[in-house]
Amino acid sequence: MTAYVAVHAKIKDPEKLAVYAKGAGATVAEHGGKFIVRAPILETLTGAGDFDRFVLIEFPDADSARAWYQSAAYQALIPNRNEGADMLFSLSESA
Repeated sequence: MTAYVAVHAKIKDPEKLAVYAKGAGATVAEHGGKFIVRAPILETLTGAGDFDRFVLIEFPDADSARAWYQSAAYQALIPNRNEGADMLFSLSESA
């Protein structure tokens, strides 16, 4: 069943975020994932979100998404991610 990782981000340091993003793409591909959306958030229609970027990543299944997130290669990028942006990650499966 296809799985999706949705990411909401609030950018803090564009240079650190660029370092993170440069490495993150390769780790996604290594686990069968592909980016569906990488775009600024135009507006929050409801709720109290303070995010300015949205990313949607598609994986073949939830196990592949978890393997990506937990991989040593991705985990090594997290310090730059945390310095570059505040992020919220969610994992979902299509029905």
